[in-house]
Amino acid sequence: MKDKKIGIVGLGRMGGNMARCLNDKGYNVASVFDINADVARELAEEVGANVRTKLADVTADSDIILTVVTNDKAMDAIFFGQNNLFQGAKDRVFINCATLTPAVHQKMDNAAAQVGAQCLEACMASSIPQARNGELFLMIGGSEPLFNETKPLLDDLSKALHYVGPSGKASEVKALVNMVMNINTAALAEGLGIGQALGLDLDMLCRVFSQTGANSRVLETDAADMIQRDHDCYFSAEHAAKDSGIALALAKSQGIATPLAQATFEQYTKMTEMGLGELDKSGIAELTFKGRALG
Repeated sequence: MKDKKIGIVGLGRMGGNMARCLNDKGYNVASVFDINADVARELAEEVGANVRTKLADVTADSDIILTVVTNDKAMDAIFFGQNNLFQGAKDRVFINCATLTPAVHQKMDNAAAQVGAQCLEACMASSIPQARNGELFLMIGGSEPLFNETKPLLDDLSKALHYVGPSGKASEVKALVNMVMNINTAALAEGLGIGQALGLDLDMLCRVFSQTGANSRVLETDAADMIQRDHDCYFSAEHAAKDSGIALALAKSQGIATPLAQATFEQYTKMTEMGLGELDKSGIAELTFKGRALG
């Protein structure tokens, strides 16, 4: 795959670091695009890529295009707007890494086929350091032969790679992953908030949690940040609300009651409405600790 020219659209926390990772591993990152021209220019200089101001030029200059955008609306804009990635896209491969609704991935798959291109969804359950180091956890949906064809590239971006099934299925799995993660994060924030209010030693409380049924991956990654109020963003509260919302819609479509996911969604939505949406998901502790935003 290293003989292929790679284009990357969306150079934020994840996309920019994926570009750096691929460049370090010897890939030809040929073309980059971001709505923030300064970000695009700085990254292009770093990895030796061309900055493109038109999406169609990224397609023209690339064999494989990775897209890492925020939501369904942004995805529609880059693929179906006036100047879009599907222009001149015959024989191109698009690997779409954002967490979107399953319907959007299915729409993309169908639209790509009409212009002679192919799509994969590559949903990420990791954060910035993993993107930079090629240690992402990737869930892949779409054509299995295309997955096998692009697997060397996907392997170089990840430490764990799972082919999930047809287009849309990876985003279903990703939504459930983030729904459960968000519930765990909210529960931890409440437990630590109550502990603080009771005057407990929170370091001791975390050690007890870690040795009992209260243990979780979130305890490892977020507890210290909640206690120290260090909410530098690795996965934003705004994105947590979005992804829990996707999971809630999936649950509703199947008639499944989800009171815990609903409550968590409301907490992260509240953070966003308060202007705290750019904080890391650990910032939900600002709603539960006494003396903070709402505690």
